[in-house]
Amino acid sequence: MQADFFGWLGNKIGLIIHFIVESLSGLFNMLSNASSNFIEGLSKSLGMDTSIISIITLIVGLMLLYSAVRAFMRASIIMGVIWLMLGLWLLSWVVH
Repeated sequence: MQADFFGWLGNKIGLIIHFIVESLSGLFNMLSNASSNFIEGLSKSLGMDTSIISIITLIVGLMLLYSAVRAFMRASIIMGVIWLMLGLWLLSWVVH
C-alpha cells in the first residue's frame, strides 16, 4: 500500500514539474521569437545589419543624441553641438 501511494505521489509531482518546465520553455520560446522579430524589423526599417555590434552601436549613438538634447536643455551650446556631431557620426556608420 505504501509503495503504491509513493509511486502515485512521485508520478503526480513529476507531471507537475514537467508541466512547469514545458510552460516555461514555451514562454521563453515566445519571448525569443518576439525579440528576434523586433530586432529584424528594426534593422530592416533602418537599413542596417542585425549583428550585435550594429545594435550596440545604434544604442550608443542614440545615447549620444540624448546627451546632446540634455546639453542643449542646459543651454550648453558647444557641448550640445559636440554630442550631436558624435551621435550623428556614429549613427551614420550604422544606418544606410
